[in-house]
Amino acid sequence: MSIIRFEAKLFKIGSASNAAAAWTLLVLPKMASAKLPSRALTMVKGTINGFSFQAALEPDGKGSHWFRIDKTILEATNAAAGDTVSLAIEPSRDWLEPEMSTDLKIALEGTPQAHAVWMDITPNARWDWIRWIRATKQPETRKRRIEIACSKLKKGERRPCCFNRNLCSEPYVSKNWVLLEPS
Repeated sequence: MSIIRFEAKLFKIGSASNAAAAWTLLVLPKMASAKLPSRALTMVKGTINGFSFQAALEPDGKGSHWFRIDKTILEATNAAAGDTVSLAIEPSRDWLEPEMSTDLKIALEGTPQAHAVWMDITPNARWDWIRWIRATKQPETRKRRIEIACSKLKKGERRPCCFNRNLCSEPYVSKNWVLLEPS
């Protein structure tokens, strides 16, 4: 697949009163996102203002993708929210390992059969489980989803059921599975 080149503006989303709670995001222009192999979560590698990075591009629920720009990238590129940056990306077959929350880690460690299946599935499948679990703001729903995940994994099920992989699953920056507009 060829390299996808584009420019995009960084923006903040989240708490205006608490800068530490705000995220800096980049949304791909739809024409750039359309060149990716999937409308779902996609791994890419590339450069942003010449700085090499690898990232998981989340679907935005509107036909494009987005990702969080971390402190390392901001510092290396000397960029901030409001700036336009230049990117050159290409899809990657090397999936980053998703970050596992403490509550999920404890639950899996307490269910050896589920943990064994977790270790056997692909990073892509682990991303699906984590995205499904985190896609709720309600603590009770999250707890129930972790219990369901452990139960299903224990039975050998490798993916969550009925999960639309093309929608935004990060509740901090979305509403009704759609990425919020910049603040």
